[in-house]
Amino acid sequence: MATAPAPTTAAPAPAAAAAAVPSASVPRGQVDLVDFIDWTGVECLNQDPAHGVANALKQGYREDEGLHLASDSDEQLLIYIPFMQVIKLHSALFKGPEEEGPKTVKLFSNKEHMGFSNVNDFPPSDSVDLSSSHLLESKPVTLKYVKFQNVRSLTMFIEDNQSGADITKIQKIALYGTTVDTTNMKDLKKIEEH
Repeated sequence: MATAPAPTTAAPAPAAAAAAVPSASVPRGQVDLVDFIDWTGVECLNQDPAHGVANALKQGYREDEGLHLASDSDEQLLIYIPFMQVIKLHSALFKGPEEEGPKTVKLFSNKEHMGFSNVNDFPPSDSVDLSSSHLLESKPVTLKYVKFQNVRSLTMFIEDNQSGADITKIQKIALYGTTVDTTNMKDLKKIEEH
């Protein structure tokens, strides 16, 4: 009988620990949208070839502390992310070093073929001013949800970094939201008239 209470007291501890993990990373009711990214179309302008965008976006790579996305000729980055299906974007998480991590991030919904020459010609769907605590504590930033309802692609303009350094580094970018139920027109069958 002395061994019976030990499993009873040990069982709640793992359950409590497991409950704390999801709330710290993925916002309630949202999913990590990494599985819905169309990797063949992802582009990043001004990335250091040795430290590409996959290091910050792809699962497995973005969890590796030794890998990061880095800018090349100056602190700015322009990242284009297409999705395989329409999504609703709720929030975004950026992780990076305290000094070289991103500061001002402008997000554009469904804007294709943007470059550094015309990025300021369009109003962003949302603009985020990240603090060093956002970068270090891996806290998702809630976006203007109504502006990101039918997202087929997302363009992120990293305008500057925390310290004004020449190089911006991002260790992790995670996008949280939900998928939109849509009808695949190819699945519809023509109804023949009799």
